[in-house]
Amino acid sequence: MREAAKRAQHRSSALLWAGMIAAVLIAVGVVMAPGLRNAGDETVSPVDLGAAEVSPAPVLPQVEQLRVHVIRKYPHATDAFTQGLIWHGGVMYESTGQYGKSELRRVRLKDGNVLARRKLDPGFFGEGLALVDQRLIQLTWRSGIAFVSDVVTLQERETLRYAGEGWGLCYDGTSLVMSNGSSTLDFRDPGSMALIRKLNVTKDGLPVDELNELECVGREIYANVWRHDEIVRIDRATGRVTGSIDASGLLTRIESRRADVLNGIAYKPDTKTFLLTGKLWPQVFEVDFEPR
Repeated sequence: MREAAKRAQHRSSALLWAGMIAAVLIAVGVVMAPGLRNAGDETVSPVDLGAAEVSPAPVLPQVEQLRVHVIRKYPHATDAFTQGLIWHGGVMYESTGQYGKSELRRVRLKDGNVLARRKLDPGFFGEGLALVDQRLIQLTWRSGIAFVSDVVTLQERETLRYAGEGWGLCYDGTSLVMSNGSSTLDFRDPGSMALIRKLNVTKDGLPVDELNELECVGREIYANVWRHDEIVRIDRATGRVTGSIDASGLLTRIESRRADVLNGIAYKPDTKTFLLTGKLWPQVFEVDFEPR
């Protein structure tokens, strides 16, 4: 009987241990089951992104690097604080600045002789100039007034008003394009100066500040950068600078001492060349642009 009791007790202990082991295994299985673990205990395996899955950084088109090539030089009045320049009908039209000295001029290029002029009231500081049909539109700096003059007589026809400062001006065949010393160009109605749209100008993704005198050529806008010997070529649709033109070294060291900054650019469609000058410069340069 004692042996039978021992065997029964042994079987009971074995069953008890088996039950306990089974319970532990079930509990572990429940804990490890998907969706039943504590979110804080989960670990995330690193994901190996293949080269095809990584988005490359956008590559900006390169800005073409150009320099001026001087074809010929012409005399220029050293009292002309040049703010706007136009080539039309075989002569040059020029807007000059400074209070008490601002004028609208028609100039013979070959000898720099002023053929006609109209002085602005001393309270106006002349700025950019554009030709629309037979109308010359001349900006003023801080007066918010544009003078509209006859291209033949230079006589004033009317005035137009606009908000903000006036710097450079050109006509793209549809709109007036106007700078104000910032990196933004305003497109305005040529009949009323009403604002149509704005264009932010960037170079390598960064804004180009202090845009000044402008010249519209086809789908591009050329702009002097104030206080720099640089002209930027701008895509009219996107505002992206597509070309940077080095215009340094046009004046001698002695000439530079008596002159102010580069400012004044006009396109000659008959020769596909440009006229460049500056404030109080002694010369106008006929140039084209070539790779650096």
